[in-house]
Amino acid sequence: MNTITTIIKDPNRIIYQNNIPKSHLSDGLQLKYGQAELLVYPVTTAEVSQIVQYAYSKGINITTRGAGTNLVGSTIPNGGIIIDLSLMNTIVELDKETFTITVQPGILLQDLQQWVEKQDLFYPPDPGAKNATIGGNISTNAGGMRAVKYGVTRDYVQAIEVVMADGSVLNFGSKNVKDNTGLSLKHLFIGSEGTLGIITQCTLKLIAKPKAFETLIIGFKSIDLAIANITTILQTLTPTALEFVERQVAQWGERYSGFQFPLPNAQAYLIVMLDGADHQTILQQRQQLLANLTDCEHFIAETVEQASQIWAVRGSLVRAVEAVTEQDPIDIVVPINKIADFIHYTKQLEAKTGVRMLAFGHAGDGNIHLCLLRDGREQAQWQRLLEQVHCALYLKCHQLGGLPSAEHGIGTAKVNYFKQAIPEDNRQLMQAIKQQFDRKNILNNQVYILQI
Repeated sequence: MNTITTIIKDPNRIIYQNNIPKSHLSDGLQLKYGQAELLVYPVTTAEVSQIVQYAYSKGINITTRGAGTNLVGSTIPNGGIIIDLSLMNTIVELDKETFTITVQPGILLQDLQQWVEKQDLFYPPDPGAKNATIGGNISTNAGGMRAVKYGVTRDYVQAIEVVMADGSVLNFGSKNVKDNTGLSLKHLFIGSEGTLGIITQCTLKLIAKPKAFETLIIGFKSIDLAIANITTILQTLTPTALEFVERQVAQWGERYSGFQFPLPNAQAYLIVMLDGADHQTILQQRQQLLANLTDCEHFIAETVEQASQIWAVRGSLVRAVEAVTEQDPIDIVVPINKIADFIHYTKQLEAKTGVRMLAFGHAGDGNIHLCLLRDGREQAQWQRLLEQVHCALYLKCHQLGGLPSAEHGIGTAKVNYFKQAIPEDNRQLMQAIKQQFDRKNILNNQVYILQI
């Protein structure tokens, strides 16, 4: 691969096989590892294009990655070249007149959000991993807590620049708000987990920054009561965020963050965020909301610090578990009226298998996150139990009309459950699209699209 040195002239941006960091051979869980011959850090679209041209001519596999926060094996390399886009992190243009911002894919979500908010603008998609890159967000169509009101990443992608499998560079979309000019090809790349092309620049839609926010917690005597009130809330207004968490799960976050969650006598919570043009608007929203709820108590965060602490507990749940034991993350979605059914099933399965399961998630869109706790089990036993529990959980999800991924993607981890959920004709069409875009199957070919 000496030709790569003529493309990437800075030797510090080329790392050969024996020196590739172990973290770059895995995903965010760091439990399974692949192998690669080369790791490169391009800084321009031209460099990416030339690397891909070379790989395509030689039939060399490529795995693309950003911050490495993926949780389903999409960044575990299958030999060949790893292209790390984290150095392509520049803000190219802010266009306030069209409410768009153009960035390179390696910019971190948290950096983008903070930067645009200083301009009194707002980028709503808000997945849990704030240190993920925008390119990764687009490749998995990341959602997050604010999806219930503002939608997911797909809803904010105006245009993308893509390096195709043969190294050619194409552009899809524009700054126009409406576009019915032919097939919307950009949407094929959003959520494709790097299997169709490599995004090297993107233009994102922004909105005006809300002037006021408020966080409140609504406590209930049971998870059934909490879930039953989700529909009532959504029929009353559209909150910025609507999360559910049981008391026993919140305690993990309390121990980790050191903050006492309000309403400690409740057994389940709905955490609600509201936003608006001013505090009076939010007051009216809150009064309308609480007037329609029964059999509950509530707590209103009176300061920014209190609100931050509440969301810190919710946001720290996975880290709180990982500080104690290895966990296996599950990300599924069910119709919102089936959330309680799925949660009850997890409790039955927990009792049957002995595997502890902590459930929480985005109540407003039916996205349930589960942490399956290893609790010191030896590897062979843990793998047997995981397979048993996974099969049961994904089957129940399917029976309830749900799907195996809401926002993490399919990767390598969910191939079997993807097959279960998606009809064969649909899968064959996906594979045909992959083969049309990537005839030599070199782009992220470890990911589900070739295994279906």
